[in-house]
Amino acid sequence: MSTTELTGRQKALALLVMMVALGAVIVVGLLLREHGPGNMGTGFLYGAAIGLLGVAVMAWRVTRHPDQASVFERAFTQQGDERDDAVLTQALAVLGLVAVPLTGAAAIAIGLGLDVAMVLALLLVAQLLVGVASFAVVARRS
Repeated sequence: MSTTELTGRQKALALLVMMVALGAVIVVGLLLREHGPGNMGTGFLYGAAIGLLGVAVMAWRVTRHPDQASVFERAFTQQGDERDDAVLTQALAVLGLVAVPLTGAAAIAIGLGLDVAMVLALLLVAQLLVGVASFAVVARRS
């Protein structure tokens, strides 16, 4: 596990990035609430809030209790060692390889007349499942 500590400049940069991301999420969410169909803006805001909260929890766990952080948390926050980085890189490579045929299958399904929203939701779920499964398999094997 990495033993590097964040400097004051790195902490300030991380805080700035989180604030800019939060601002962008709010702007896009409000635009979607105003101009998007149905509850798209509300769903986007809730999903983004959950995602940003997850990133904040991971960052807190890695900085406060690095010995208790998982391989994914260390790799995602770029605080891990070479093994953590290699596991994440290999899992993302598998996801990248599988994403192209999944997206092609989704395009064919849309072309055949299936509901676009449902196909895109299933595509997202399939890609998330492939990412989680590939990370678990690569982490177990290495």
